[in-house]
Amino acid sequence: MRKRGRRTRGVLAVVAAALLGAAGCDAVGGDAAAPSETAKPSPKPTPLWDRSPNSVAAVGDSITRGFDACDVLSDCPEASWATGASPEVDSLAVRLLGRSGAARRSWNYAVTGARMADLPGQMAQAVRRKPQLVTVMVGANDACRSTPSAMTPVSAFRADFEDSLRSLREALPKAQVFVASVPNLKRLWSEGRASPMGKQVWKLGICPSMLGEPDALDSAATLRRDTVHKRVEDYNKVLREVCAEDKRCRHDGGAVYDYRFGTAQLSRWDYFHPSVNGQARLAEIAYRTITAKNP
Repeated sequence: MRKRGRRTRGVLAVVAAALLGAAGCDAVGGDAAAPSETAKPSPKPTPLWDRSPNSVAAVGDSITRGFDACDVLSDCPEASWATGASPEVDSLAVRLLGRSGAARRSWNYAVTGARMADLPGQMAQAVRRKPQLVTVMVGANDACRSTPSAMTPVSAFRADFEDSLRSLREALPKAQVFVASVPNLKRLWSEGRASPMGKQVWKLGICPSMLGEPDALDSAATLRRDTVHKRVEDYNKVLREVCAEDKRCRHDGGAVYDYRFGTAQLSRWDYFHPSVNGQARLAEIAYRTITAKNP
């Protein structure tokens, strides 16, 4: 009786195994989900670009300092396109953070007269604030020298820009960067030379490589201006290429360079720097670029 019982149980086990195999199941349920399990959606990946950063630091030159926007020969940071508080400008920081947020979480480290060689030092100051967004607008002073031969070489311009982004990335791996193109200095000459006052002010030494002898149209003057114009285009190519190598960097796509500004966008004191109206236009370009879903 015992042998028959063991044999019977063995047969039943074989039959049960066969039935389970025919049903396509195994001990843990095979391809079928366990009754108690619920499919969970995969989490969405965090986007590399945040269109609403909560802090802003600005680096660059006199344009970002609002030079000559409010008064003659003086900075006017409250009118800065990047971090200013002026309601007439509605700066990038105000648009992104609100007026109270901009007052507490935006910082301006731009310096009037700065060139690309000064950017690494400014960037070192900016990273101490740990901003989520850093704005960069620099390069006009590299082209605005006493003569075209004194302009910053393109290779040096590139090396200093790469060094600046490298130091930022080492300190703040997730910080975002907005890079504005260098303005079209030749258009500035074309627009500003219509003003007798502007031409008088230019004689004080404002951007002589482009604005010197503004009424001269001879071959030498034309070559001089064309040489400066080409260098600005080369600088913009560097800004675009270096920024493209960083996944958290957005270039304006040449929007500042291409903007068809007129005398209303130029300072009435020097017809070179942006007026309050010009600063507002720069803020619009930056905000549009930063908040775009696809750059």
